[in-house]
Parts: sequence; C-alpha cells; structure tokens
Amino acid sequence: MEFIADFHIHSKYSRATSKNMDVAHVSEWAKLKGVTLMGTGDFTHHLWLEELKNNLEDLGNGLFKFQGIYFILTAEISSIYSKNGRGYRIHNIIFSPSFKTTDNINATLSRYGNLASDGRPIMGLDAAELARIVFDIDENCMVVPAHAWTPWFSLFGSMSGFDRIEDCFENQTPKIFAIETGLSSDPAMNWRLSALDRITLISNSDSHSPQKIGREANVFDCDLNYQTIREVLKTKDKNRFLYTVEFFPEEGKYHYDGHRLCGISWSPNETKQNNGRCSKCGKPVTVGVMNRVEKLADRPEGYTPSNAIPYKSLVPLDEIIAEVKGIGKNSAGVERDYRAAVAKFGTEFEILVKASEQDLRRGLASRVAEGIIRMRKGKVEKKAGFDGEYGVISVLGGDEKAPEGEKQLSLF
Repeated sequence: MEFIADFHIHSKYSRATSKNMDVAHVSEWAKLKGVTLMGTGDFTHHLWLEELKNNLEDLGNGLFKFQGIYFILTAEISSIYSKNGRGYRIHNIIFSPSFKTTDNINATLSRYGNLASDGRPIMGLDAAELARIVFDIDENCMVVPAHAWTPWFSLFGSMSGFDRIEDCFENQTPKIFAIETGLSSDPAMNWRLSALDRITLISNSDSHSPQKIGREANVFDCDLNYQTIREVLKTKDKNRFLYTVEFFPEEGKYHYDGHRLCGISWSPNETKQNNGRCSKCGKPVTVGVMNRVEKLADRPEGYTPSNAIPYKSLVPLDEIIAEVKGIGKNSAGVERDYRAAVAKFGTEFEILVKASEQDLRRGLASRVAEGIIRMRKGKVEKKAGFDGEYGVISVLGGDEKAPEGEKQLSLF
C-alpha cells in the first residue's frame, strides 16, 4: 500500500515544543495532513514512553497504532563530545523495533546522561559509540544522522561536524544506510556527493508542534511493518520508496551563510569575497548548508545518480493561505480556511500533490489554487534562510496578494 511517513518529531517533553505534542494531537494532525505512519520521537523520556505504552496498540510487527495512525518507535540523541582534540555536536535518530529493545536502549544510555532532562537528551557519547551500543542491543535498530547539514548539530555541520561519514561512525559506518537531509538541504544538493550514493536520503518534519507534522516526509509503497520499511531503506528500493516530500531548501533556517543579528545573508560566493567575516561586526559568519555542500561536493550542480529516489518540493498549505490572505500563518483565520479546505479534499497532501488542477480551481479560492499550481511547477520566489532565520517562499507575485479588506474574509 502507498503511504506517507514522518519519522522524526518531538513530544511535549522536549525543549521549545508545544504542549499539544501528545499522542492524541499528533494523530489528529497526521490525519489532516495525510500521514499514515508517524515516528514517536523522544522514546528515551520516561514520561513520554509511559504515554506511548498506555496509548499505542502493539501490532506485533514493530509498528503500533492509535486511532487509525501507525507509529514507529524513534528518538533523537544529541551527542556532544571531543575527539582527536576537537569538539563535535552530532544529532542522531534511533529507530527501535519494540518496547523491549527501547527499554534496553534506555537502560544503557541512562549511564551516560540524564534521560529525564529533555525529550532529546544530551549525552557525552561519541556518535560511533552510540551506534555500537544501539546495534549491540538489537541489530534491527536503525541509526540515522539527523538534519545532516545543519551547522551546529549534525554529521556534516560546518561548526561541529565531520567531512566524511567514516570519520564520524568509524567501524559502525557500514550499518549506517540512511541520513536525514534536513529542511535546509534537498536530495539534489546531496546527490553532488558521490560518497552518499549508497545512502538512502530521508526527509522528516522534525516537528515541535502538531501543525508542522509532515512538512517534510517520505512516500512508500510497501507493507506497513518495521522489517519491510527497514529493508526498503537499507536497499534503497526505488520501487517501494517512491519519493520524498521536501521544503524548498531556501526556506530552511540555515540554507545561506550569515549573521542574523547583523542582518547579513550571503551566498557561498559572497562569503568567500568577504573572507568569511561579517561586514558589520567583523566576526566569522555562520556557514550554512549550501556553502558546506559546495565545499564537500565532488560533482556539479544538477547531477542525478542512477539510483536516486525522486522528490517533490512543496510549500505547506497554511503558508499558501496566509500569503494569499496577507496575514500570519498562525492566525485563527488561516487555520479555519485550512480545515475547510482539508474537509473538502480529505487531506493536505491530496491538495498539494494529487488533486487535479481542475478540482483545485473548482474547490478552492482562485488565488490559493493558483498558488498551489505554481508551487507544483516550481514557479516560486525564494528568499533564503540563514543563521537560524527561516527563509521565505512566495507562490504569488507581489501584485497578487490579498486586496485590502479581504484579510478578514474566509476564502471558503
């Protein structure tokens, strides 16, 4: 069966996370989005794990279920450590096939840090050692580098990462067969590294609030069980892993280089021209994902490996509605129109990906329909994010924003 999966989210027990990130709200919004399989996130936190055990039905195949939504046990670990005289900060997602395995992982990791301190615990644990511990407990686990290009906390991060997977995971490297591209990079950027040809690229929301579930995701056509999904990811099976759903990478918070406080946003070439130093304060700029890819790439822009999994770049529906109405995406008016649209079409993914242009024009406000059609064709205006500041993707030209007075009117 074809289904959408979002493996990486956080619970209400993680820092800066909505109090609504509980099982019930995650399931509600997964249905609105059209996501069938959700990662649980945060299984290392005892209170969240208790909520999962009390609410999820164990299907006996490595997956769990709550009110029609499937779940897979996942957690993100922050490793902060020194190696060969240098400090590293690496985030990894752990996938577990059972509560028994999860309990064993937690029992072992509790020796290295306080798992109760946060949904995403910080461990003074080498990433290679973390992988060894996890695989020794259960070889069916998966360890996936999270948001692999983010400057501060990732495998390839400019500020705290490595140049090669092998340098990070050492003898555990053969067991690392997938990485998460993150919001600030897309598959095409990763295809420029021949070293990643064997790696399956996955995309997830890393959501801290229910509304952001599925903003990046993975589309499969396979059986809904843990071992099959693991096999599809390990073998990079193009027949069963259909495509990933992506942000336009410019919308990510670290696509370009820059200094947020100084208002400096630079392309890699502009950073080079300024010798990497901010033209206002003189300090080194935060080197973003595009620059980092340029540094490590051994292929030109536009190269596509023969075994590449396709992808679709989307703009979330609430952002499109907000742009058309000329108001903030978190406003009550946007959510009202969002829910009205989803009620008509079934799910957000049906609207963004599958509905025909004719159905969009018939069922949605004209400018919302036009924005979605333009997005599908890649006809968007992009202002790149930098140094922790989200970028802006515009689906309409400046003369097509909401006329004065329409901001308060429902579009549906």
